[in-house]
Amino acid sequence: MKARAHVFVIGRVQGVFFRYETRRLAAQFAVCGWVRNLQDGRVEAVFEGDKKSVEQLVEFCRSGPSGARVACLEVEWEDYKGEYEEFRIRHGIQV
Repeated sequence: MKARAHVFVIGRVQGVFFRYETRRLAAQFAVCGWVRNLQDGRVEAVFEGDKKSVEQLVEFCRSGPSGARVACLEVEWEDYKGEYEEFRIRHGIQV
């Protein structure tokens, strides 16, 4: 079964390689989508792929890489769209 999750990670999550580690794991789990930093200090990501793989990435976001301090994770489960062919880091802080 395919799944899609839209996540917002709150806490000390920028400047700790959160996006790069997320991209590495997404490649490992064959998950498509994107991840980016937001101006307010959060990290936002969209994951699409096999449900178990998407769940594993969501679980990673609960703690992040070793330097991160995740205070809160907001997860919105959405209908799978299949709109991405790869996983990318969106550069530049978004508003």
